[in-house]
Amino acid sequence: MHITQLRNATIIVHIGACNILVDPMFARKDALPALRLLDGLRLRNPTVDLPSSAAAALENVTHCLITHCQKGHFDHLDRAGTHWLRERQVPVICTAHDSAHLRQRGLNAQPLAPGHSPQPFLGGTIRTVRCTHGRGLVGALMEHGVGYLIEMPGEPSVYLSGDTVLTDDVREFVRQHQPQVCVVPAGGARFDLGGEIIMGIDEVIEFARLAQGTVVANHLEAVSHCPVRRDELRDAAFRAGLKERVLIPADGEVMKFGVSWRNVKGSDPAGSDPGRYFAAAAGG
Repeated sequence: MHITQLRNATIIVHIGACNILVDPMFARKDALPALRLLDGLRLRNPTVDLPSSAAAALENVTHCLITHCQKGHFDHLDRAGTHWLRERQVPVICTAHDSAHLRQRGLNAQPLAPGHSPQPFLGGTIRTVRCTHGRGLVGALMEHGVGYLIEMPGEPSVYLSGDTVLTDDVREFVRQHQPQVCVVPAGGARFDLGGEIIMGIDEVIEFARLAQGTVVANHLEAVSHCPVRRDELRDAAFRAGLKERVLIPADGEVMKFGVSWRNVKGSDPAGSDPGRYFAAAAGG
């Protein structure tokens, strides 16, 4: 299995014969509104362009997964991403809750059955995992969505957590299923008022201590309401003794995973050491 980090929460999961695009935000730098207005910066979004390798990486996409897309969550599906999916009629796997919204935009939405039980998916199974996209008043205003656990024969199990803070539901899910690879939002996003609406440094470190496999941190350095920097998270993982299991990819980076521990070589346009990537440990 390979995972290509494009930007923010947008990744491609190469698993089996499928190349699954997740939460496409394709807008050019500064094309979208600011998400914080009282910080004196009012930075527009995204704050960086897609990597130069994105176009080639997208050529072989076979499916798309959407974790959430309503209530203005353009950092998971924006107009450019919608246009790209509509033009190609890529099958868009989503919740029943989001299917009508996506079909109204001309997308080839293929909703999963309601509930969190495993369902057949591309020769394996998929199940949804509830997200909590913020707590308190700000959480009540958010679109919470889901994460996905994908399991395929001969491939590491992969949990795409969606936008969530670290809840008891997420903790229990990780303890019970121990995905071999977990992709989690780590930017500590917050608006002008209220607390974090996705995991920040402390919750990512706690998550990584619960998980037995590899944790891939994204949702970093691409939208204006995410203050966590890659170097801060990398330092925290080092101090916690987790630097070998918490991967923090650069935009455009490709990570390779197998089903047993061994060094693997990744493509890293940012120039970091590719030997730091490991295959996921088998879950217990």
